[in-house]
Amino acid sequence: MPQARFRIVAQVARNLLPLLHHAGIRHTAVLALPLVLTFFGAVTAFGIAPNTVTDPLERSAVTEELPLPLDVLAAVQTQQSPTQTYWREERIQRGDTLARVIARLRVSDAQAINFLSSSPEARGLLHLAPGRTLRAETRADGALLTLHYQNGEQALTVKRDGDSFTVDDKAATPETRVVSVGGEIRSSLFAATDALNIPDAVAMQLVELFSTVIDFHKHRRGDRFAVVYEALHVMGEPVGTGRLLSAEFVNQGRAHNVVWFESQPGRGSYYTLEGRDIRKAFLRSPLEFSRVSSGFTEARFHPILRSWSAHKGVDFVAPIGTKIKVTADGVVEFAGVQSGYGNVVIVRHPNKYSTLYAHMAGFAPGIQPGAKVQQGDILGAVGMTGLTTGPHVHYEFRIDGVHHDPMSAAMPQTLPIAPELKQQFHTASAPFARTMSLIRGASSASTSFE
Repeated sequence: MPQARFRIVAQVARNLLPLLHHAGIRHTAVLALPLVLTFFGAVTAFGIAPNTVTDPLERSAVTEELPLPLDVLAAVQTQQSPTQTYWREERIQRGDTLARVIARLRVSDAQAINFLSSSPEARGLLHLAPGRTLRAETRADGALLTLHYQNGEQALTVKRDGDSFTVDDKAATPETRVVSVGGEIRSSLFAATDALNIPDAVAMQLVELFSTVIDFHKHRRGDRFAVVYEALHVMGEPVGTGRLLSAEFVNQGRAHNVVWFESQPGRGSYYTLEGRDIRKAFLRSPLEFSRVSSGFTEARFHPILRSWSAHKGVDFVAPIGTKIKVTADGVVEFAGVQSGYGNVVIVRHPNKYSTLYAHMAGFAPGIQPGAKVQQGDILGAVGMTGLTTGPHVHYEFRIDGVHHDPMSAAMPQTLPIAPELKQQFHTASAPFARTMSLIRGASSASTSFE
């Protein structure tokens, strides 16, 4: 290679010699030019024409026969079979019609197209949602064999049966996937979750879980979070979310962790990694978003009875239909109508506590005396039954039958996980702890994997 470079430089010098001689430059300077350029490494500055071979290499062709695997031969033979079918998938675009999508699926079947456009059973195909997909199985000649349309949690399948077609329209069985996502807050929590495509339902669960230890109105830029949650898919498309399985929130440098643990199938709670129940024994309010119209007092002027009397609870104002949640685990003691209170639910809690929820529009399914409820379960909806001037829920908190102000009363402490369940808890929570450590150690601002 060095010899080839020197030959190129010498050739360039010879080409320049007549020009330089004509300009009156001495030969010795020209002859010294290649040596000077080589010394200073300037030889590489000269261009080489494309496909120039400076050092010829010997080449030889090698031919070798390779046996074709049997599975490949079988596939080739199948492709050549007249009974071969093809699956194609098309995503629905805004403004698409059924005929347009069918054409992109390469369906050439007048009988099928006529059935799809006229059959009442296949009417769901006439309302195509952008972003959803249509999957079609066809023969080589374009005859339609199967057409599948997934619209949310509803699955519609059209199948050929000889010279006719059948339609199966039913709720799809979702597949549960576990998704792990971590990120950093740069403006707001919900802006960060939106940027990571975290569903709003998961973001709300995150806020609800940590609301007792973090003031989300004061979280600041640079706080980090991570969530592990269940995502529901049908035919590869997301249709909803399941439970939040684990979460971490680093607020002003302090890390808070929770993990879901079921002590028995269907009944569980969120605990810290040390085994402490993250929930308070009682929620202060049975509504997520509301305002207080009347507080706990020994003397209040009743707006309807027009008299002074004690108000033994707190009135939370909210629109009609707002969900009312039970504030602690317990058993429904009463669900019915009481004079003045309208529709009422009374829940008996462990250790001499009870709560009352009044003026409800109605009761949730299964809310009846003897029903077991867990903190956060829906009891019913806000209404205006009984003596009331507007939609609200009247909430009472009692200890041994004596009324206390639920906004200021000292609440009982939650118990740590039972000693006999500690080993089971640590075994179940260990994978989530490792996942959180993995996300925390990621160097990028956000991490996501399934």
